[in-house]
Amino acid sequence: MPRSGPLCDFPIQNLPFGRFASPRLGASRVGVAIGDAVVDLQQLATKGSLSSPVSDALNSCQLSDLREIMGLPRSIMDELRRDLFRLLEAGAPTRIRTLECLEHRGNVRMLLPVRPSNFTDFFASIDHARNAGRMRRPDNPLPPNFEHIPVAYHSRASTVQVCGHPLRRPHGQWQESEGGPVVFGQSQKMDFECEVAAWIGCGNEQGVPIKLAEAEAHVFGLGLLNDWSARDIQMWESQPLGPFLSKNFLTSVSPWIVTISALAPYRSPAPTRTAAAPPALPYLVSGMNQRYGGFDLKMSVRLSSLTMRSNRQQAGVLSKPLFRRHYWTVAQMVAHHTSNGCSIEPGDLFGSGTVSGPTPDEFGCLLELNQCGKEPLHLHTGERRMWLEDGDEVILSAHCERDGFARIGFGEVRGQILPAIPY
Repeated sequence: MPRSGPLCDFPIQNLPFGRFASPRLGASRVGVAIGDAVVDLQQLATKGSLSSPVSDALNSCQLSDLREIMGLPRSIMDELRRDLFRLLEAGAPTRIRTLECLEHRGNVRMLLPVRPSNFTDFFASIDHARNAGRMRRPDNPLPPNFEHIPVAYHSRASTVQVCGHPLRRPHGQWQESEGGPVVFGQSQKMDFECEVAAWIGCGNEQGVPIKLAEAEAHVFGLGLLNDWSARDIQMWESQPLGPFLSKNFLTSVSPWIVTISALAPYRSPAPTRTAAAPPALPYLVSGMNQRYGGFDLKMSVRLSSLTMRSNRQQAGVLSKPLFRRHYWTVAQMVAHHTSNGCSIEPGDLFGSGTVSGPTPDEFGCLLELNQCGKEPLHLHTGERRMWLEDGDEVILSAHCERDGFARIGFGEVRGQILPAIPY
């Protein structure tokens, strides 16, 4: 029987999707998390317990690949969600047959939910933009285009990995000081970035933009993302173009994708623009998006050092960012991304950009917490950190809660810094 408690990430109200492997079933199965178990969707589909539209749709998919399921219409996914709820709730007539399709999550190995063909990373938190911008432009921290467009760059899809994938300290080139020598070596300024992952469902035809009102119909769900960053390399190579080797060595994502439907009770208004801000252009504006476009995710960043683990001490909390503060919504990201006719495909990945806030308890990366290397971070063990050291493990997590509704979670993204491979 799947077990869950009041702080369980995966109650029946959640039912996130992922991909797993197990010794009993073999590699690559699509699953749905429930409590401490995972439902094998392939086994469930053979039991004959699903409604006809869902059964027909799943039979047309390869059930070892989440990409094909992500491309199904939202109406089918919502019907599948209702079927799962009906089959898994206590007292369901078919519950015993359904339990035969469960694997304990401790007995499975989680895989990358889907190998994205494309990965776009946004820069969409106004607090992160201001916090970082003040370090170079104290009087005018925001880039001139920030309040006009959801700024983004195309990142490397081939190095997106599920959490737990080894993270080797990367090599790269940087300038040691302004006007100083240019060197090549192991990055000395390793950082994390706390982000939300938006996974694309149904795509669009190339040349056909997606309107803002239709944008969320193209989003399958949300997860967590750590956009690891080598800040010394980034500061040198981002002149004038965007990040390159400082970002593309690894991006860690959570194994579970929480569907947009499961997040319905936890929606929030999009942030209100100040009177001094320029109005967004019409293609990025709608009353529905303003009232309902945000997601109230409460995020957490923790750090576990070698010393903490050796002494069996808990990881220390670095910050607790709030995604509802994010300036540009997921729907606006989709609408802008496709406004020129760019096509998106099932399984494409959008990173939200660093989720941050106006005060240090909500900062989403070390660059903000240490003021670009000026103020070391003091950990609860007495250790100090300017940048991440070998052996440090960063843990990102998130949950949603609201009075009258169940608490649902996103699981974790864990990643540990390993020494560089000699060049």
